[in-house]
Amino acid sequence: MRAIRVASAALLGACALTFTAPAAHASGESSGFRVSVLPQTIAAGGQVTLRATGCKQDVLVSSGVFDDLTIRKGQSSATAMVDWDAKPGAMYEVTFHCGTFWQNANLTIAGGRPAPTPMPVPPYDKGVHAGEGGSFAGFDLQEIGLGAALIAGSVGAAYHFSRRRTGEDDA
Repeated sequence: MRAIRVASAALLGACALTFTAPAAHASGESSGFRVSVLPQTIAAGGQVTLRATGCKQDVLVSSGVFDDLTIRKGQSSATAMVDWDAKPGAMYEVTFHCGTFWQNANLTIAGGRPAPTPMPVPPYDKGVHAGEGGSFAGFDLQEIGLGAALIAGSVGAAYHFSRRRTGEDDA
């Protein structure tokens, strides 16, 4: 009877740890996948350059302010025309999808005529991108605390159920 309790406690703990793994895999920051929108502030009707590096497949780009587009494998940028009906002063989120990874960038709409589009910058190596804080990059304190509480709760429940004795075992 005790072996069943220990096995179920171990299974409960393993499940709790397994369900915490997808959150660490979701964001593309640890994969080297980097994105940018140039310029970051533009008038309605202007043209923006969308850059994505570190992805070995097609990158799907979507936003509420321009039509969805694809940056093809082997390319690092594409251009998009901002909708004329974009609200001046509004900030729109631009989402880049590289397989199971994604990154977001912000695009702010300015008032007036479209700003001139800058010349595309050729890709170059910037060196090592360090200082993101290890495993805590992209997480806030509330998410870390919630995850720790869930793990501690499942370990505590497993320990409680494995140590609990019933009257039937004493016979």
